Amino acid sequence: MSPSVQSEPTTMTHMAVIGESHRLHRWPVIPVVVLSILIMLAVFAPVIAPYDAKLGVLEDRHIPPMLFGGDSDHILGTDGLGRDIFSRIVHGAHISILTTAVALGIGGTVGTFLGILSGYFGGWVDELIMRIVDIKYSVPLILIALSMATILGSSIGLLFGLLAFMVWGQFARQVRAEVLSIVKMDYVVAARSSGASPARVMYHHILPGVAGTVAVIGSLQVGAVVLTESSLSFLGAGVPPPTPSWGSMVAEGRLYIDTAWWVSLIPGVFIALLVVSVTLLGDWIRDHWDPQFK
Repeated sequence: MSPSVQSEPTTMTHMAVIGESHRLHRWPVIPVVVLSILIMLAVFAPVIAPYDAKLGVLEDRHIPPMLFGGDSDHILGTDGLGRDIFSRIVHGAHISILTTAVALGIGGTVGTFLGILSGYFGGWVDELIMRIVDIKYSVPLILIALSMATILGSSIGLLFGLLAFMVWGQFARQVRAEVLSIVKMDYVVAARSSGASPARVMYHHILPGVAGTVAVIGSLQVGAVVLTESSLSFLGAGVPPPTPSWGSMVAEGRLYIDTAWWVSLIPGVFIALLVVSVTLLGDWIRDHWDPQFK
């Protein structure tokens, strides 16, 4: 048997291994693992947390993390009221992830729907929706939040509504810009010429074309939503204390940043993990769904 014939199976096996490695490399393994861990913390918080997240012991205030001179009873240290930071991180994962998901879900759905309508119909429909978006950006969110909190009182439901109001305009503008180019493509023109209804064209032809854009916008808005939640909670228009959330934990620790840095830094690290992981996952979804990146 010739050497070339003998080497052919080896070459094919080597190419298969390279192909499999390339496919694995393209999958967002690390972001999915990080997000899965954070979601597990949120779901099983009552089982995982060793202490009550809302109660503390003043004698145990500002115990540093175990790796920086603390003890094994509080592996991530305690805050200014002696509350266990690990327990608050675990319980805060539920609030922070739920708040982000609901706000982006509601705001993204409304903004995407209005953006598609605006780009598809144009004319007075486009003008009306875009002017509403302009008015929305002209009104400070903080002013609305404080006014609503004064009238209705702070609550999780109010926070959901405020954050959804914050993000929908960004979805509407970006999706509209994408739709303006998609409606000129041959497959959309052909669908409209064949007599397909506007609803069918928008749902079956335009929506899949903007799905990647929506995913990227959503991933980039995660950080803004989490930080806005922190600001609103600090001002009394967000998560009512003593319920923990990562954003409010960062705000609570700002007064001790020079002496008890871990109070703000540790929830800040978890916020960064959430934001970076969702951003990387959003980039992968864009590359996977958008034909221009294939």
